[in-house]
Amino acid sequence: MHRYHKLGLLAPLLLCLSSCGSSNPHQPDTLKVWAHAGQAAERQVLEQQVKRFNQAHPTTTVQLTFVPEGSYNSQVQAAALSKDLPDVLEFDGPFIYNYVWQQNLIPIDKLISPAVKQDLLPSIVQQGSYQGRLYSVGTYDSGLGLYARRSKLQAAGIRIPTGTKDAWTIAEFDQALAALAKTDPDSPRERLRQRQVLDLKLNYRGEWATYGFSPIIQSAGGDLIDRRTNRTANGRLNSPQAVAAMQSVQNWFNKGYVDPNIDDAAFASGRVALSWVGHWVYKDYAKAVGKDLVVLPLPNFGTGAKTAQGSWNWGITTNCPTTQCQKTAMNFLEFLLQPQEVLAMANVNGAVPGTKSAIAKSQFYAPNGALRLFAAQLLAGETVPRPQTPAYPVITSAFQEAFANIRNGLPVKTALDKAATTIDVDLQDNQNYPNPNLARQ
Repeated sequence: MHRYHKLGLLAPLLLCLSSCGSSNPHQPDTLKVWAHAGQAAERQVLEQQVKRFNQAHPTTTVQLTFVPEGSYNSQVQAAALSKDLPDVLEFDGPFIYNYVWQQNLIPIDKLISPAVKQDLLPSIVQQGSYQGRLYSVGTYDSGLGLYARRSKLQAAGIRIPTGTKDAWTIAEFDQALAALAKTDPDSPRERLRQRQVLDLKLNYRGEWATYGFSPIIQSAGGDLIDRRTNRTANGRLNSPQAVAAMQSVQNWFNKGYVDPNIDDAAFASGRVALSWVGHWVYKDYAKAVGKDLVVLPLPNFGTGAKTAQGSWNWGITTNCPTTQCQKTAMNFLEFLLQPQEVLAMANVNGAVPGTKSAIAKSQFYAPNGALRLFAAQLLAGETVPRPQTPAYPVITSAFQEAFANIRNGLPVKTALDKAATTIDVDLQDNQNYPNPNLARQ
């Protein structure tokens, strides 16, 4: 998981890839691979990995195509309609279930070697599974935390948690915000600015709202959908626990605690003492704050501190129908999951390595590493995958709208009721997304 950008769910095809309009038949020794055009450093690492794979497998050529991240899902949908998907596809984790339901991915549990699967983080396997089958693997995972300036917490007399087991309660967190906001301003204008002590990365867009803030509802005892049946959001997304939790968030805005962070520098510049974000900012924050930086778990809203999980994953598409193609595709994915290759990517994007063996060798995520909290949360099962249903694109869109409405002052119950209704209407319209008869399984 690195910084999320807006995912265009229904946008038209904006880019014709190299395979568009191709009349060439599929070549057994050529593996077509699509990946998202994320950070420049990520692209460079993946290009180097493809080069190393091609050199090690002279009878196979991986053809790598980068697709703009902002319109990635739209490109995949358009390619699926035209039956022009690549053989291997990268995709943002929670969209896997919709892709499976659309019959765009094949199960890989019989292709992946037991040793490689065993080495994966449990969260990777959990996210990549649907209807009892494994459909995707990831070379890295993600999580959330609170970055703080230790000196500011100490000066305000605020207890510093040591891990998820003693995370701040929501009452303690609210008290911490109030304590940090206590200043002796020189003017009303300065008073307003100095009350801003919390960065929620409001400059991020799209999927960030769901990734970053649905754990609040889950920590309180609610959820985005009733996961027992995946047939309704009513009573879970708008439950009393969820409403109370999001009212706390709305109070942070009403009391002026939240910095809008338009310049993405609220924490690094010292304007705020706390930043609610993921592992991907660590290097910038460490450079700005130095030894005063401390990484803390998110607050406990009632049922324990929770964090999101999941990031970009790899799957094999139904456009790779032959046994040889699927074997080659899995060889490529298992190459990417070798410890040195996992660390090559994690070291540039700051993500949690996706395998246990790579975590053990990681400078940041091993037991004594500065970011051990993020790996520990994943290994301990304290993370919550986004809903494993083909309805996820609608769920995330509805929650993003609800969060924006709550931020802008709409009564919390009204905002969550509206989101739950939107989700339930989609579920009803699609007969609760019945399990498709995937002939290729």
